[in-house]
Amino acid sequence: MERNKRLAAERARLASGGGTKKQQAQKQAGKQTARERIGMLLDRESFTEHLAFASGSGGEAGDGVIVGYGTISGRLVCVYAQDFTVSGGSLGAMHAKKICAIMDLAYDMQAPLIALIDSGGARIQEGAKALAGYGDIFKRNVRYSGAIPQLSVMLGPCAGGAVYSPALTDAIFMVDQMSQMVITGPKVLKAATGAEVKMEDLGGARMHSEKSGVAHFCAKTEAELFVLVRQFLSYLPNNGAKKPCHKRVSEKVSAHLPRDSKTVYDMVPIICGLADENSFFEWSKRYARNLITAFIRLDGQPVGVVANNPKHLAGCIDMDASDKCARFVRFCDCFHIPLLVLEDVSGFIPGVEQESRGLIRHGAKIIYAFAEATVPKITVIVRKAYGGAYVALNSKALGADFVYAWPGAEIAVMGPAGAAAVLHQKDIQASNDPAKALLQFEENYREKVADPFSAAKEALIDDVIEPDETRQRLIESFSILACKDERANWQKKHGNMPL
Repeated sequence: MERNKRLAAERARLASGGGTKKQQAQKQAGKQTARERIGMLLDRESFTEHLAFASGSGGEAGDGVIVGYGTISGRLVCVYAQDFTVSGGSLGAMHAKKICAIMDLAYDMQAPLIALIDSGGARIQEGAKALAGYGDIFKRNVRYSGAIPQLSVMLGPCAGGAVYSPALTDAIFMVDQMSQMVITGPKVLKAATGAEVKMEDLGGARMHSEKSGVAHFCAKTEAELFVLVRQFLSYLPNNGAKKPCHKRVSEKVSAHLPRDSKTVYDMVPIICGLADENSFFEWSKRYARNLITAFIRLDGQPVGVVANNPKHLAGCIDMDASDKCARFVRFCDCFHIPLLVLEDVSGFIPGVEQESRGLIRHGAKIIYAFAEATVPKITVIVRKAYGGAYVALNSKALGADFVYAWPGAEIAVMGPAGAAAVLHQKDIQASNDPAKALLQFEENYREKVADPFSAAKEALIDDVIEPDETRQRLIESFSILACKDERANWQKKHGNMPL
């Protein structure tokens, strides 16, 4: 009986974390406690704590981290939540040991791992032992990369070496005005350089989602962020029952594509018109907006979408878009998510700045990612597909399983106007009306060289299809490719991606 009382007392102590005062301070800062966060994220009463009584030499409750497993929409997940009320959530030897244990368990059970991060960094008083703990975590981040989904949910400031574990995971979620990620904080930065900058400007959610590209998803509150986490997981493969199919009501996709090939439009309505209803879920929405990366469902099947967006930078590809694309393609390939490319691109963005900063190297990442990917890959050329950008974005030559084009598509080395000017320069100059002559040569090039039927005759695309029949064709094509099994027929350790 005494031991039963002791068990109840110990569990009560663990539940209190760092004590009532510190938990109240957490609340006053607009933050939930670690246990409340787990409860908000997981299905009701599904959490089972692991290594609950493990603590460091100081004997603090849980040593500042809660680890365990539960379910999200009935699907098994592993989770660890750092408790800021216990030693500021700082990482010591036992803290790291608990995290490593749940990481190993996630891998053994082939379950997604979700990290709820709210920590002051390495525990200073433990010195090198704390730093070694980070190394143990990093090693597992890398070892389990591509084997299980790893998600980092940032719920407070994260600085120094602590930021590298999130950076090694598949997706990073941040809360506006609450989450920050920095290598060097404002105080150290001022001491070293004299520069004064606010923490939010240096490493806040807005900066990382719009400029650096470190964060993939952002929300205004913790509750909204947890909804995004649950939605994100729903697109990843799982061992549960297949998601019910969501049929799309009859909608003309062609209505969203302007007749004039030079008119700017938004690609998002076209994507939504092809997808199951209410299934569009964008990845890195605020970053490199000239390229859309998103998840959709087609007849219930999760699909990763890469699409140029003419609404921003005419849909051309720059360095940031290249990195965004390659990262997304490789993520989808890791977890067997088919890929769909909706292409409307006139090329890579020209200019001294892009060239001098390595546009060639960054653009090569797209080529590498698509050529390496073995999942089903389909491309639909919506409007323009010019030059190296056409080749890079999952062309037939690069390994696409199917490539379709809409009737108004143009596929060529360059746009008709530029091509006509180069090929017929002398004829145009000798003409009595150079402007009229250029237009004639341009139209001739568009009809005889750039039109999709020319590419179809050479088997460079598989078919020319109507926009409004595209959804059904995609469903059929992905169904055919469901049993695709493409493996390298040579042995090597790994390729050398142009990072």
